[in-house]
Amino acid sequence: MFLDANENPFPTPYNRYPDPDHRALREAWAAIRGVEADQILVGNGSDEILDMIYRTFCRPGQDTVLTISPSYGVYKVLAALNDLALEEVPLDGNGQFDPETLLEAAERARLIQLCSPNNPTGNLLDRESVRKVLERFDGPVVIDEAYVDFSGDPGWIGELASYGQLIVIQTMSKAFGMAGIRVGAAFASREVIDVLRKVKPPYNVSGLSQTAALERLHEPEIVAAEVGQIVEERRRLADMLSAHNAVKEIFPSDANFLLIRVENARGLKQFLEDHGVIVRLRSFKPHFEECLRITVGTKAENDTFLTVLDAFGAQ
Repeated sequence: MFLDANENPFPTPYNRYPDPDHRALREAWAAIRGVEADQILVGNGSDEILDMIYRTFCRPGQDTVLTISPSYGVYKVLAALNDLALEEVPLDGNGQFDPETLLEAAERARLIQLCSPNNPTGNLLDRESVRKVLERFDGPVVIDEAYVDFSGDPGWIGELASYGQLIVIQTMSKAFGMAGIRVGAAFASREVIDVLRKVKPPYNVSGLSQTAALERLHEPEIVAAEVGQIVEERRRLADMLSAHNAVKEIFPSDANFLLIRVENARGLKQFLEDHGVIVRLRSFKPHFEECLRITVGTKAENDTFLTVLDAFGAQ
């Protein structure tokens, strides 16, 4: 009899508070990624995990988070929410950073935040460049791997034993197709996870979300098939766009989207929206002017996008 938490005793499916330790979910995820369950912290989306990391390892009003640019915009939002300075090292035209430049800037930083495959450029970061950072920076290095399942790359979870300061972030939102349930995870050493657990809210992931996530983790064949279809459509979409007169450049992608350069990104974005196709404008940084980010959809969705793009090119 549970008479301790002031819950409603009548047995609806969710009358009890969810497991605050996410034990079943961590065990299932650990089995997939080849780590121990106590090396995983589960959060309400990877954004909450990142917020916990920033709050745990950085001092408000004093410390700097170092990242690359362009990259995931939430890093800037979370730094501002936690009263942290954010310094950005620009990427080159191939979507890569210079490790020496980044390490020089890291002398002023408390934490380094990387994203690989990177959003919005779509590419994996050069592995040797990342390794140099891990070998020469003593503070936490956070690698956001939201898109790694689309890359064919093993990512960095297998390197956790080699680098005690490494924290890898993954999510159920992309390859697992569960963006609506808001479930993400940090993978790190037991010591780092133990520290992060001290700032985690007790019931941060609902019972509904835990149940849905666990069911999806038990469907690896279905997930792999869907990822395979997305990768194939990414290849087909890139081939079609490479021959299109409205597209000036297609950036190589290891994610579930393509970054493309056009002559008039704002005009094309508006034209697509007028025809019911929503894309993301990503043309604010050097080397990536006049760019749009296109999510790889179903074959039918991609065909519709290409049809509208044809209409724009025919104007």
